[in-house]
Amino acid sequence: MLFLGDTTEPGYAKTAFGLRDWARDRCVGEHVLAGAMVSTGLPSLSPAQAYARGARAMVIGVANSGGFIPEHWVPALVQAMEAGLDIISGMHARLRDINGLRETADRLGRRLIDVRQPPAGIPIASGLPRQGKRLLTLGTDCALGKKYTALALARAFNARGVDATFRATGQTGILIAGGGIPMDAVVADFAAGAAEMLSPDAPADHWDVIEGQGSLFHPAYAGVSLALLHGSQPDVIVVCHEPGREYMLGHPRFAVPSITDTIELALQLGARTRPGIRCAGVSLNTSRLDEDMANRLLAWETDRLGMPVADPMRSGASFDRLVEACLA
Repeated sequence: MLFLGDTTEPGYAKTAFGLRDWARDRCVGEHVLAGAMVSTGLPSLSPAQAYARGARAMVIGVANSGGFIPEHWVPALVQAMEAGLDIISGMHARLRDINGLRETADRLGRRLIDVRQPPAGIPIASGLPRQGKRLLTLGTDCALGKKYTALALARAFNARGVDATFRATGQTGILIAGGGIPMDAVVADFAAGAAEMLSPDAPADHWDVIEGQGSLFHPAYAGVSLALLHGSQPDVIVVCHEPGREYMLGHPRFAVPSITDTIELALQLGARTRPGIRCAGVSLNTSRLDEDMANRLLAWETDRLGMPVADPMRSGASFDRLVEACLA
């Protein structure tokens, strides 16, 4: 069951939406609190109803700024455990550090599972080249399609007979893929090393399709974006953008950078560890547009930028051209 709390900003519910869209067969419904203005569209269930439908865990489907669990959420999480559900969280806050959750879990024998736990033994980045091919999605901002783009590209590569693996770098991607490294939970000095660890030496024809994080222009999260770019050493980047978004999510004083500025900066910085890095194209999140308007925008941006521009969730010929450009 997906827990959305009392979230009012859709961008902060990206974990719930990601699981709904990429692991739908494992989601039985959602649970929200009073005041919530965000829904996945899945059935609204109580914890007991979710358990009766086969759920055995409640996933906190929110990734708010700072990754904290508000105190007023705790009774709902306790209720879920009392109904038979374990709790899974991708927040920075650790579940066992919250008294009411730890005590209830110990009393009932429930599991408290924190996904945002980096592995032990992460090395300092070497910057040395390694075999295999790598693609990294980068964004003009947070929560606008980097994960969806990487998942769609990995799936498209495999459909074409290309050996490709989606590499998750955030809590939602890890829940979908079953593994990965939560980059924003890694100590800064080791973050580029974590990216190297995530996409190691591979056969020459193997592709690692790596989920991007944050934005190189973000006032809070640029550090993890740069570490991921340096450590993953991508041969190819795809820049992700949401048309109409003017300001950084959660930081309204800062304007979203242009697609061209993002490409230019990413290529300049990425060349430090991967000379020859190239941008294959752009992924636009056109979910707020109708089909006709989206198609016209994709065509216009393709002409303007001189490279493939597509919305991976709409597929079609534009996405095929983006896939082909990545593999060229």
